[in-house]
Amino acid sequence: MPIYDIAKMEASMAGIIKNNVSPDTWLWLQQFNKLPNDYSALNTAFMIIPRKTGKSAISIDNLQSHLSPDAIINPFKNWTIDRLCRVWLLLQWDTTDKDKYYQTIENLFLSAEMNEVVALYSALPFFAYPEIWTKRCAEGIRSNIGSVLEAIMYNNPYPLLYLDQAAWNQLILKAFFTEKNVPLIIGIDKRANKELALILSDYARERWAAGRKVNPTLWRLVARFIDEKIFEAIKIGLAGDDMAEKEAIALAISESRFDPAKQWLSNIPELKSVVTDKALNWDKVSIN
Repeated sequence: MPIYDIAKMEASMAGIIKNNVSPDTWLWLQQFNKLPNDYSALNTAFMIIPRKTGKSAISIDNLQSHLSPDAIINPFKNWTIDRLCRVWLLLQWDTTDKDKYYQTIENLFLSAEMNEVVALYSALPFFAYPEIWTKRCAEGIRSNIGSVLEAIMYNNPYPLLYLDQAAWNQLILKAFFTEKNVPLIIGIDKRANKELALILSDYARERWAAGRKVNPTLWRLVARFIDEKIFEAIKIGLAGDDMAEKEAIALAISESRFDPAKQWLSNIPELKSVVTDKALNWDKVSIN
């Protein structure tokens, strides 16, 4: 099932594009409206779009997007005009023949330069047959290019809805490892799981052992799964010097059902008061 109402989303994209390019550029783009099955034409247009559109950040007024309940209000936040036009172009391809459609898009992935790859991963929520792109998404998570990872991670509902647990957990771990803005990943609370919590608590131990800080948002994904093993990691964090980390751990403990951790927290007045006074939430943790 598609993530979006594609017809409505395509219309939204077209409206944004028209407001961000010259009339001549929009006229040029229109020749690709509902492309014939001509891979060469698609490939050429996909490559040269920045020459026609430029690379300015898009301006959006009164965007009405058509998203699933799990998606965000603005899927195009911080996009450039060439990125948006490339995604719009991909929606013009005939999707009737599933195998040909897949191979056409896959060929673009295989031959793409960095900005093209960013556009392709940004388009994951808009592709037909969303279930066939999970391996491609997982491949992208292995990238070491920051902009590619952000195209997959930020404001993109595809991972939430289609990645299996192992791939999702890898995405989240990679986000912390590469110091990404984790709250911009859609569905982090919904997809939190025990296996991930254990992975993240082990990751926190490794960071502390190396004398490095831990992103406080990590504990947001651990909170509901605190057990004896995770509690041992938590004790290390609570004994540290970083107040932001300690407050995040305290908030996680307050959301857990593990009584030994709650009792431990009750013996640390400065942290207990932060929780009992409701002075902290995960939005504030993210800002800090």
